[in-house]
Amino acid sequence: MAMAPTVKVVLGSLSFAIFWILAVFPAVPLLPIGRTAGSLLGAMLMVIFQVITADQAYAAIDLPILGLLFGTMVVSVYLERADMFKYLSKLLSWKSRGPKDLLCRICLISAISSALFTNDTSCVVLTEFVLKIARQHNLPPHPFLLALASSANIGSSATPIGNPQNLVIAVQSKISFGNFVIGILPAMLVGVLVNALILLAMYWKLLSSQKDEEDATDEIVTEEDVNSHQFSPVTLSHVTSLNPQEWNSKRETVGLQSSPDVNSHHFSPATLSHVTSLNPQEWNSKRETVGLQSSPNVNGQKGHVENTLRGRANSVDNEIHRVSRGASDSARFLIESKEVLSTDVSFQQREETVPSKGVASVASLRDVLSEQSLERKERWKRMFRKACLSLVTIGMLVSLLMGLNMSWTAIAAALALAVLDFKDARPNLEKVSYSLLIFFCGMFITVDGFNRTGIPSNLWDLMEPYAHIDHIGGIAVLAVVILVLSNLASNVPTVLLLGARVAASAAAISKADEKKAWLILAWVSTVAGNLSLLGSAANLIVCEQARSSPHHGYTLTFWRHLKFGLPSTLIITAIGLTLIR
Repeated sequence: MAMAPTVKVVLGSLSFAIFWILAVFPAVPLLPIGRTAGSLLGAMLMVIFQVITADQAYAAIDLPILGLLFGTMVVSVYLERADMFKYLSKLLSWKSRGPKDLLCRICLISAISSALFTNDTSCVVLTEFVLKIARQHNLPPHPFLLALASSANIGSSATPIGNPQNLVIAVQSKISFGNFVIGILPAMLVGVLVNALILLAMYWKLLSSQKDEEDATDEIVTEEDVNSHQFSPVTLSHVTSLNPQEWNSKRETVGLQSSPDVNSHHFSPATLSHVTSLNPQEWNSKRETVGLQSSPNVNGQKGHVENTLRGRANSVDNEIHRVSRGASDSARFLIESKEVLSTDVSFQQREETVPSKGVASVASLRDVLSEQSLERKERWKRMFRKACLSLVTIGMLVSLLMGLNMSWTAIAAALALAVLDFKDARPNLEKVSYSLLIFFCGMFITVDGFNRTGIPSNLWDLMEPYAHIDHIGGIAVLAVVILVLSNLASNVPTVLLLGARVAASAAAISKADEKKAWLILAWVSTVAGNLSLLGSAANLIVCEQARSSPHHGYTLTFWRHLKFGLPSTLIITAIGLTLIR
């Protein structure tokens, strides 16, 4: 393509430079307006400077990509609302065998969830869970945060819906969903495995030392418990914390006074279990078991029973004082006996007022039954919604694998979930990242205007003889170009700039090479996001989520990420290139 007039080249390059600066550095001091406004500014400057016309700007917006992106975001919102992602977090801690096992699980779960629900969504949902688990086990967070972000990027390369650049490639290349998955899945699986091995190699000592400290702590605690034969503070907290004055206060609450009638009676756990649920006949039977005889005339014998009960309460009180000095086994039973005595007294009092409270008891029972009925209905509704959600999501994936139009399939799935929810869809639609959709619109226009200057075409003409994908050297050169541009201009603009040119060059060799060129572009531009902290949105999401976490805040620095990201990206990219077909 010939170069445009000099004025158009200069103004177009200036507009693209402004867009690039604000996209890579959204909080630049001179113009801290963010990525979305920066993309709109770049698009507007392209039209104002007459690099492209208004009609060309509208035509540059790729509606199928926006439709696919919108549909997948809506589906993700409904999945998150139904707590489906919490099942992923449970897998992280289910029967975990230590820090190394946890790190491998994070790599696997992050990769799979990113391939199905986009890498950004997975990082948003899983970051807090990863931080929580790391803090609970007293583990350093950064190996696990690196595992989450890097595996999310690698896993998202396997499907067209895994990340935005794959959406662009799938729509522009017209490669079916199934062929896309088959072409990259082997590279993705091996890449996730190699990524986990690199993390283990770099942080083996750190994770091993943390595990040793946990084991040593557990052994010390176990030995102390065995040697001292003491129960845990939690078990005796309600016993040892009560002094005599507090017990007197408790006794006065239930109307019991001390009397030294009974000093040696003991209660068994079987006798004391479920005591509050007994009816009067069962209660009389239980009282006979512990030595209390009920009289046919309750009013006449109530004074004698209460005196007996007061004496038993005093005996129990003395036993509790001895328990607080070490007799922990009988503590629980004595406290329960205290409750039995107080319950017996209150029962004697309630026997006189049963007729007056009958109506209230029936009304209370009706209220309880009504609440239980409502809870059952809500439980069935939740189960129905989750079942519908699962069926719609599976149906969407099956339809994509069958080769149906990806944009309309995603939109249809989103609408089906909105209809089956039987609620106003506005709260869920408001959670969609419309700023991202606007960013894409501005980027489409800006990149199209920069392409019309002729600069990308002429630069590609210089590189094309050395970037043919029919030999190893050409693939290596192409991979390096994509790696560099993806970290300088971000991966989506790189795909928009190079996609058609790389595919045209490969199509001159064969149709199979054209498909391979698109898949190489998808693989390298995605894995390139692991090179630095600024390489992908998923990295930034993990970093910001971890930093702003209210309970488990942690700052993942640029250099700590680069120390791992540089070797990981180069190794995994090279291995994956040999597996793409």
